[in-house]
Amino acid sequence: MDKNNKNVIIAKDENGKEVEYEVLFEFYDEKSKKNYVGYTDNQKDEFDNILVYASIFDPTGKDKTLYPIETEEEWDIIETIFSKLPDMNKEEK
Repeated sequence: MDKNNKNVIIAKDENGKEVEYEVLFEFYDEKSKKNYVGYTDNQKDEFDNILVYASIFDPTGKDKTLYPIETEEEWDIIETIFSKLPDMNKEEK
């Protein structure tokens, strides 16, 4: 956790640069027997949407590698979890 009480992970971006990402969710799926993590660096795309990433991870921390999600079924699980999160693009009033 960082000083703002946010759960963070450090991962390398596509250029090999280390980036701090805020963890949005973590969960274990009984069917796939895998642990998933959703995270963001709060960068926005051309439509002003916050970019969110998801990976498979080892919750014990022994293997620090984030693995790609490869199947359509896994993406469906991630999308279901993500759809239940509050809209990060809406500003609080």
